[in-house]
Amino acid sequence: MKLPRDVSGSKAVRALRRLGFAVTRQDGSHIRMSKGAVHVTVPNHREILPKTLQSVLRQAGVSVEEFVDAR
Repeated sequence: MKLPRDVSGSKAVRALRRLGFAVTRQDGSHIRMSKGAVHVTVPNHREILPKTLQSVLRQAGVSVEEFVDAR
């Protein structure tokens, strides 16, 4: 499945929350989320570039299908 192109930072945070991640802190335009020992930083921008989203999902251990279903 292809990465979605219209994902904002707030949509990404919402999807990761549905997948069990919790916001631990926010510093400027970046939101730090964690789930157990897994930590990931999500940029809070209007639109996240596909490569950046791919990196966030890889760090979180989430597949594209899981992310799309959680949106």
